[in-house]
Amino acid sequence: MGSEAKKIGRVASASDNHLLNEYFDAVRKAEKDIAEVQDWMDKEKPSVTEKQPSDIKKKKDIVGRMQLLMDLIPLIVQTDSSRIVTVMIQDHFVVPEIEGVVGNHHNLSHHGQDTTKIEQLRKVETKLLGCFGNLLSQMKSKREAGKSLLDSTSIQFGSNLGNANAHNTRNLPIFLAGGGFKHGQYLAQTENTPLSSLFVTMLNNMGLETESFGQSTGELSW
Repeated sequence: MGSEAKKIGRVASASDNHLLNEYFDAVRKAEKDIAEVQDWMDKEKPSVTEKQPSDIKKKKDIVGRMQLLMDLIPLIVQTDSSRIVTVMIQDHFVVPEIEGVVGNHHNLSHHGQDTTKIEQLRKVETKLLGCFGNLLSQMKSKREAGKSLLDSTSIQFGSNLGNANAHNTRNLPIFLAGGGFKHGQYLAQTENTPLSSLFVTMLNNMGLETESFGQSTGELSW
């Protein structure tokens, strides 16, 4: 704490000093975080032999655009460009270039139990899941520190809605891959199990000791 801050501290009340200490702690933490980020920015990154990908500008090609994003993830992780990658699938309210599909992804998800729309939705989401499968195959085929990139990376894929037709946020369809977890099984959690409890499990599994996250009720176990 600088001399000016000490002067203020001597004349401030106990409650004000408490607030001042919180403020100075926050400033020191921000300075430390900035220094750590700067160190990471200056750190030499691994090189790769992959060609620079070309953007897909056609919004109708949602499968191609998603696959392009999936192709980037192994490169991002391999080169230590980031330790966290988030991908949001957006349909841009266009009819995707998929045979037999005449509606956009969002509207098809509000199918109203129309079997024709449900069949089209199945075709769209099958293609998107195929992109996710390709990501897992790429992560499994790449090696790092004596194991696959998939083994050292936790990947979650899913939706924020269990039933998009009714905007129901329960019973979310969630895939978890990699990270050394026990896989190859379907687990049905209770309706009251918050998704954030899975985040606690994933963080602890990666060595980031965490007791809670959002509305979590503890770790999930299986």
